[in-house]
Parts: sequence; C-alpha cells; structure tokens
Amino acid sequence: MTKSNIKKLYHNFIHTFPLVILFFLAFTGFDLSFFLFGNNYYFNFIYAVIFYWVLKKPERLGYGLIFLSGIINDIVQNFPIGISSINYLLLCSIAAFIRTRTLMPSLLYDWIFFLIAILIISSVNYTTLTLIFEYPIKYETLMFSSFFSFLIYPILSKLFDRITLIDLREESAK
Repeated sequence: MTKSNIKKLYHNFIHTFPLVILFFLAFTGFDLSFFLFGNNYYFNFIYAVIFYWVLKKPERLGYGLIFLSGIINDIVQNFPIGISSINYLLLCSIAAFIRTRTLMPSLLYDWIFFLIAILIISSVNYTTLTLIFEYPIKYETLMFSSFFSFLIYPILSKLFDRITLIDLREESAK
C-alpha cells in the first residue's frame, strides 16, 4: 500500500466513523455493564452515538441506516423486531428538533436535552415491552442505566468532537 492509499483509507475511516461505531454496537450488542448493589447496570452507548451525530452532523448517519441498526440490535438482543428501531428513530426526531431550535450549541444544553430524550425513550421502551409484549424488564434498572448513560455523555461528546475536528482537518487538507 502506498502512502496515498493509507491516507485515503484513514480519511474514509474517520469520515465513516459514526456508521462504523453504530453498526459495531448494533452487531455486538456492546454496552459497558457493571454490577452495583446486586443489579446489572449499563451505559447505553448507542443512544449517545445516535444523539450526538444526529444533533451535530446529521449527514453522517442516515435515518434508514439507523433503522437498520435497530433491527440488527433487536435480533442480537432478542427483543421483538422493531422496538429498538422505534426508539432510535424517536431519539433521532428529538435530536433533529433540538438541532433546529438551538441557536447557540453548548455541551450543557446538549447534555440536558440528552437526559430528557433518554427519559422519553426509556419510558416508551418500558411501556412497549411490558404492556404490549409482556417482556420482563425492571423499570429501576432501565432508569439507572439511562442515568448512567446521561453521566457518560459529556465524555463521549468530547471524544466525538475530537473526531469531528480530525475529519474537518482531513476535508480541508484536500
């Protein structure tokens, strides 16, 4: 491989990073789990990925690809087909609404709106899974997991900001 091909590959990877991470999380079902007081809690990374990229760079993640990743996640997680897709698209619509209404983007506003968004998503998820499908899910585990996802969002946002800056540098270098 020549140096130009390696640079092109690097640029393509950085440019498609949101899609790569989205489908990696969907195919693996990866969420950082930990035990606290005898219960299993996790960070929902895929919510943070979808929220951030739809809010900041919506052209990187298409809604169809987000829907497809939800279907894949349902298969991997053994949920009824379409539950994750509905959650992801609802999260997209909340992020898109916030993007159009925000005049001055800031991490604090994004963080607060992310909390509101994941509380709405978690409520819809819980209601759908328990009332319609009678899927056994603990509400407290879901809420704690949403809270931990809320706490981790600023760290992920800063990391994604750096990746966005690298991508902008690569585009301007062309």
